[in-house]
Amino acid sequence: MKKAINTLSLAILLTSTSMIFSACSSQSLEVGESKPSTSTPDVQMTKAPNNAKEIESFADPLFEEKMKEYNVNGSSFVVVHDGKVVINKGYGYADKEKKIPVNKETVFQIASVSKTFTALAVMQQVDKGKLKLDQDVQQYLGGLKIPNKTGKPLTLFDMLTYTSGVDFPDITTITGPEYVNQDIPMKEFFSKHMPTVVRPPGEAYTYDNFAFALAGYAVENVTGSSFSRYMEKNIFKPLGMKSTSVRFTPDLLKRMATHYGPTGDSIPTSGHGLTDAPQGSILSTGEDMSKYMIMQLQNGKFGGKEIASKKSMDMMHAYQVFDDKTIPVATIGFETPFNEFANGQHVVIKGGSMPGHQSMLILVPEQKTAFFMSYNNDSMMSIDIYETLMDHYFPAKKNEVKTSYLPLEEKEAHKYLGLFQNTRFAAIRTHFTYENGNLVMVGGTTGKQVLKMIHPLLFEDSEGNKVAFKKNSAGEIAYFHYNSPKSLDFVADAQRINNKPPFDDVPQKSNYRSHIDNLHALNIMGAKTGNLFNPMDIMTQGEFADTLLLAYGWNGFPDDSKEARGKIMKGIPGYDRATPITRQVAATMIQNLKQIHDMKPIQPDKAIKVKLLDAADDWAVQAIQALASQGIVDPDTTIHADGSFTFRPKDLLLRQEASALLDLAFGYHALPIKQK
Repeated sequence: MKKAINTLSLAILLTSTSMIFSACSSQSLEVGESKPSTSTPDVQMTKAPNNAKEIESFADPLFEEKMKEYNVNGSSFVVVHDGKVVINKGYGYADKEKKIPVNKETVFQIASVSKTFTALAVMQQVDKGKLKLDQDVQQYLGGLKIPNKTGKPLTLFDMLTYTSGVDFPDITTITGPEYVNQDIPMKEFFSKHMPTVVRPPGEAYTYDNFAFALAGYAVENVTGSSFSRYMEKNIFKPLGMKSTSVRFTPDLLKRMATHYGPTGDSIPTSGHGLTDAPQGSILSTGEDMSKYMIMQLQNGKFGGKEIASKKSMDMMHAYQVFDDKTIPVATIGFETPFNEFANGQHVVIKGGSMPGHQSMLILVPEQKTAFFMSYNNDSMMSIDIYETLMDHYFPAKKNEVKTSYLPLEEKEAHKYLGLFQNTRFAAIRTHFTYENGNLVMVGGTTGKQVLKMIHPLLFEDSEGNKVAFKKNSAGEIAYFHYNSPKSLDFVADAQRINNKPPFDDVPQKSNYRSHIDNLHALNIMGAKTGNLFNPMDIMTQGEFADTLLLAYGWNGFPDDSKEARGKIMKGIPGYDRATPITRQVAATMIQNLKQIHDMKPIQPDKAIKVKLLDAADDWAVQAIQALASQGIVDPDTTIHADGSFTFRPKDLLLRQEASALLDLAFGYHALPIKQK
């Protein structure tokens, strides 16, 4: 059952048979009823995690092994069962230099686990009648307006189930040490950072930081209390969570575990550009999180007090969004990525990541069990431990039934074919084709995958990972979701990219036509005037830089976009936005961005050996050859059988050449291309 987890950038993160997301009725939303879950009541727990000695004998070597494997210095670990804390301990060091051990009072940034608290706050106000899940959220925002191109109102239900449909779901992901001591109010922040609803709310799943941040503002606005004060009064204090806060405090900073980067070196604590950040700013301890988990498992009650109604808690624990009736995706506030790790149990989880800290909350409500861990680096150790815990305490029943597949005729395959783009990570673009009776998926972060059809909207790759297609309100296939833990595709549905009318001045037989059409469809390069692309026009350095950032695909993340802008001109002398750009400058800019995190880095054994024949400036030679070795050259550049090629480095870059270089560098293509 072990699977390799792609470690790339989860810190950035951090349905029915027809696969159209069903919406609750207005009545059910008002009273807080939940949807039927896909849990399997006949699956019984064989090793109840209720014995501290047994848990320690299992967990101690597990954490020792995994912390060494993932270079983690210190971790907390909490197990709650049947209303009691069974174990709450620390492993390793909160500060390895000072030899300060982790214990149950060590403070961690729990990051996106905060979203479950925000969902709880919203449900408290639903219980009181101040908020309704099925109403246009704008009525709760004190005059703030959300641009909406769909004609369908955005509701809190959409927001809390990760189906808001906004174009920039990570517009609130602004972090850094400079924000630790700043105070940026929510209304001020949202007046400057507001995305647009571009997909009908409720139609597609996208992991969404913005939606939870705005949901927190709705709570703030209707209660007349700041979000941090509201959480302290209505959640933290009633639960006795004395070391939990939305904001940094001197005491919590003093007890906070040191943050460590990928190399094992300590890094500064980061704050949020939105000070009260409902999507991810809560700090807490293992001791406090044990109380929160007990409340969750006791249907909203703790110490004789009702924190939220049972109906509200049911909605937080019941799956609300599905890929397929067998593949749950999200509840209100929680998720269930990699549901195959749940071994048939009803499990909801929430992970969280800040630079140098990682957390995961795991609820198994029907077994009255919960696990929690926080640790001080950005690795995906939590997923490995989650899977191991489930295999140990809730082993899967043996399933002798083999998956059966249906034949896929070429005529039927047509509706799946074409280009799709991830709705969260625009950098992930996937292309579907039909070959030898199978659907073939190329691109994304896993390369080429041959898919077999389970039923007309559900396919499976060679490792058993599912690809679920989804229809829009018109009944057309408009999205797919790929749940492979080896990729980043699982963070969101991908949306079909439809071709736009061709440009009047790009010939049908042009070698650049497909590249120009691809970038046009992706809104990366459009017309200059009217319906004219002007393929032979020259670009300026500024025009190319802006276009490059769009093709790069990470512009939806403020932190990442800032990093990209800072590195785009590395090693290039004399950057001037108004200066016409040469081909060598363009190649160097592309290579600078590809080195940040290439979604599909070329394998050494597949790179072609190349030799540049014409003169380029010293600072550009390496970048030009690096791109050429991956097949990233325009159609008028020929790589000969011996690897030699002429690039014309100092010629000015034409728009059609830019389209080819950008499409090949950041598109869905399987590289390298063949030598001529």
